[in-house]
Amino acid sequence: MKTLRYLKRLIEFESSSHLSNRMIAKYLEAKLAKHNFVIEKVKYRDRNRVIKYNLIAKKGLGRGGLAFFTHSDTVPAPKWFTDKCSPFGAAMARERIYGRGSCDMKGAIACFLSAAQFFSSEQTKRPLYLIVTADEEIGHAGARCVVEESKFYREIVAGGTRGIIAEPTSLDVVYAHKGSYRIRATSEGRAGHSATRTGLNANLAMIPFLAEMKAIHDETQNDAKWHHAHFDPPTMSWNIGINDSNTAVNVTAAHSVCTVYFRPMPHMNIDPLLDRVKRSAQQNGLILEVDKWSAPMFQNPESDFVQQALKLAHRPQAKTVPFATDGGTFTEVEKMIVFGPGSIAQAHTIDEWISIEQLSLATELYAKFIRHYCCE
Repeated sequence: MKTLRYLKRLIEFESSSHLSNRMIAKYLEAKLAKHNFVIEKVKYRDRNRVIKYNLIAKKGLGRGGLAFFTHSDTVPAPKWFTDKCSPFGAAMARERIYGRGSCDMKGAIACFLSAAQFFSSEQTKRPLYLIVTADEEIGHAGARCVVEESKFYREIVAGGTRGIIAEPTSLDVVYAHKGSYRIRATSEGRAGHSATRTGLNANLAMIPFLAEMKAIHDETQNDAKWHHAHFDPPTMSWNIGINDSNTAVNVTAAHSVCTVYFRPMPHMNIDPLLDRVKRSAQQNGLILEVDKWSAPMFQNPESDFVQQALKLAHRPQAKTVPFATDGGTFTEVEKMIVFGPGSIAQAHTIDEWISIEQLSLATELYAKFIRHYCCE
C-alpha cells in the first residue's frame, strides 16, 4: 500500500514547528514533481528567524477543481510512550501506525499523494491543488504567508475552487470550526528581598487583571449569548495561564505574565470582550498583546458543496469540530470543508497513531473527490 510507504517516510522527518521544515518540503517537492505537479514555493523566516517553506502544487489546467490544504509541521515529542522506538520512526502494531504526525496530519498528506497518482494530467479537466503549510500548530504563520504571496492561491480564490482542509475528522464532513486568539499581558516589577522595600512585586498589578479575566471566563461559561449550540463544548474555552518565574518565596517577582487562549465561534462578535481586556490592561499598567491566530470557519451545511461531500463520503450529516485549522486563514476560499483521516483525540498524544483502515478509506475517498471535481 503506497499510502503506508509515504506515511512511514513522512514520519521520519522531524518537523516540529520550532525547526525548519526544509527536508520534508524537499521530499514532498520531489514526489509531487515526479507526478507532474507544478510546484510553487513560498519561503519565509519565522519569529525566531528559522527558515520555513510552504509548498503549493498544481496539476491540470483551467479553473475551479479541488484544493487540499495540509501542513507539514507537528507538535514536539519530548516524551514517547515507549523507548523501543522513536516518535520519528514509524511503528506498526494492532493495525495502527504510530509516530509523531501520523494523525495530525502526515497521514492525510500520504493519502493525497496516493490518491493523486490515479489521475494523469490528461485526465484532469480542472486543476488539482495541494497546499502544504508550515507553522499551523503555532499560529498559522505559513498560511498567512501563502495568502499574501502565492500566485496559485490567488487562482484558487478567483476560480471558485472547492477546498478540503485535511485535518483529522475521522472522515466526517465538517462544515464549521472555532477560531483561536491568544492574549498575553505582562507586568514589570523589580526583584528584591521581600523583607525590604527595594523590590516591586509585578504580581500586584497583575492581580486585578486576573480578576477581570476570571470574570470574563465565568461570563462566557454561564451566559448563553457566548454559547453556540452546534459545538461541543458550546463555549469559547477562555483558558487562563499565569507565570511569574520567581526564584524563591522571599524574592519579589520582577516579571509576571498572564496568557489567555480562547476559541470564538462563527457569527460571534467578541469585540466587547476584547475591549474589557484592553481596558483592564491599561488601567493596571500592563503590556498587552492580542494575536488573532485563526478566524472561525463556517460553510452553510445545506450548501451544494457540503451536501455533495456527504454523498461522496457516505455520511448522513455534516458536523462541527471545536478546534481551529488553517481554514480560518484561507477564508477567501468560499467553498470549504474539513475532512481527513484519523481522530483528533489521537493528535498531539504521547502515542499518536492512525489506523490503517482510516488511511485506506481516506485514500479511496480522496480519489473519489478528485475524480468528481477534477475529471468528470
